[in-house]
Amino acid sequence: MLRNGLVEFRQISHPSEISARQTRELVECWITVANTGGAVGFAFPPVGPEQVTPVAERLVADLGPQRSRLLLAVVDGALAGWLNLSRHVDPLVAHWGTVNRVQTHPDYRGRGIGAAMMHRVRQIGRDEMRLEQLRLCARGGAGLEDFYARLGWKEIGRWPGALRFGAGDDRDEILMILAPL
Repeated sequence: MLRNGLVEFRQISHPSEISARQTRELVECWITVANTGGAVGFAFPPVGPEQVTPVAERLVADLGPQRSRLLLAVVDGALAGWLNLSRHVDPLVAHWGTVNRVQTHPDYRGRGIGAAMMHRVRQIGRDEMRLEQLRLCARGGAGLEDFYARLGWKEIGRWPGALRFGAGDDRDEILMILAPL
């Protein structure tokens, strides 16, 4: 449960809905999480604005109510975490969504914000996007599969040694699903 303040969720479903300040905060959070070992798409820290900003700008540009959304977790006016929920437009797979870039700023960890975001994204997927299941990939060796399992996610497969962080440091990519929503 959250301690020291309540989390407020802000959902962004179109590029025009996110301010320049919010985009800067998102980039700053992403940099901080990546540079403290977070499995958020930048495996080789340190990273800075020159690497993260273009990726964040592409993510924002691709937003659309039925295609991709950002979920921001805000505590006392500060960005405490965020994630991305997307779906493919191909009708063959349009019934499921993918959760990416799940991150909580290190200053806010241990307060239940990550779990609260995952509960909220489940509601958004089910009630607003009419999805039937959610998928995500987690980096092995980081304990992430345990976090997601506590929230009802099931491991459906592993790609052994899919991620190479250095000589002798190969990790599994863990495929997980949440269904039904």
